[in-house]
Amino acid sequence: MPARKKKAATTIERHLDKIIEGDCIAAMKALPDASVDLVFADPPYNLQLGGDLTRPDESRVDGVDDAWDKFDSFKAYDAFTREWLAEARRVLKPHGAVWVIGSYHNIFRVGTIIQDLGFWILNDVIWRKSNPMPNFRGTRLTNAHETLIWAAKSKTSKYAFNYRALKTANDDLQMRSDWEFPICSGSERIKDDKGSKTHPTQKPESLLYRVLIASTKPGDVVLDPFFGSGTTGAAAKYLGRRFIGIERDKTYIAAAKKRIARVKPLDSDDLKTQPSPKAAPRVPFGQVVESRLIRPGANLYSPRGNHQAKVRADGSLYVKDGETEIQGSIHKVGAAVQKREACNGWTYWHYEEKTGRKPIDFLRDKVRKGMG
Repeated sequence: MPARKKKAATTIERHLDKIIEGDCIAAMKALPDASVDLVFADPPYNLQLGGDLTRPDESRVDGVDDAWDKFDSFKAYDAFTREWLAEARRVLKPHGAVWVIGSYHNIFRVGTIIQDLGFWILNDVIWRKSNPMPNFRGTRLTNAHETLIWAAKSKTSKYAFNYRALKTANDDLQMRSDWEFPICSGSERIKDDKGSKTHPTQKPESLLYRVLIASTKPGDVVLDPFFGSGTTGAAAKYLGRRFIGIERDKTYIAAAKKRIARVKPLDSDDLKTQPSPKAAPRVPFGQVVESRLIRPGANLYSPRGNHQAKVRADGSLYVKDGETEIQGSIHKVGAAVQKREACNGWTYWHYEEKTGRKPIDFLRDKVRKGMG
């Protein structure tokens, strides 16, 4: 290992599964370039609250009025956001990504800066709160969601996305970009000796669970520059990921350490998830034909049955449409019959079975299992 890389590895190793006490920007500056796989950030929202908020019975709502959430102006908030995001991008590995959560108060400003710095936005995810706090004054809609921006370090980053694991978790339906979780309450809410909540914006652990399952693998390093009560660290430890937390408030740090110490990690075998199609061995359709899972001369059908193609010995397809003949790969022919530029032939073409028609992707999976 080159001396520079060895030094960087040593530097990051001493911070793993620990909380760095101090300012997030200064702490990130001390971390080496390209040293973390994912950044999850729950930054100050700059809520700009004016005066106390009360319920109809005149009791006071315990809102966010801490000094760390107050900025003199939008300009000051933007400068702070730009600086910490620039450091986050520097410490990310080339194929790393960032998740940032916010509300209408700040997320649009954050999104602009993310794009200005060269990140590549992949999705915005709506966290819909199943039990939101009412709008007690009755002057606006109940604010029932927050927004997460998921962005790769750059447009060319080969970011981690465990598509199949999320699809499996969602009863074999593609995971959507609107997620429903309750706000943090009950036994999950970290409280002090007086029974008051330790941190005003503690996020539910289920939200971090999904983020980490979606975009990391066991052993990956997750950096949280606004560690708070340690939700990211607790979820990371449970799921076999490494974490680095940065926090300047001693009370939050003490609560986070106690919380994370109680977490029992899952066994490595229990951490296994459905493999991503990108991670699975490449199987050409010709190999499916060679394995005799489908024979030359068999017919394949489009999902609606309006197109039909014949399989040839080399794994190519042949279609005759009136005077037009089309031949080529499953992808090329699938695109041609639909008059499109591209097509995923594995999901477009279906073969006939006793139980009905199925995508030829099932046959690819059989080949992969045989290879294992």
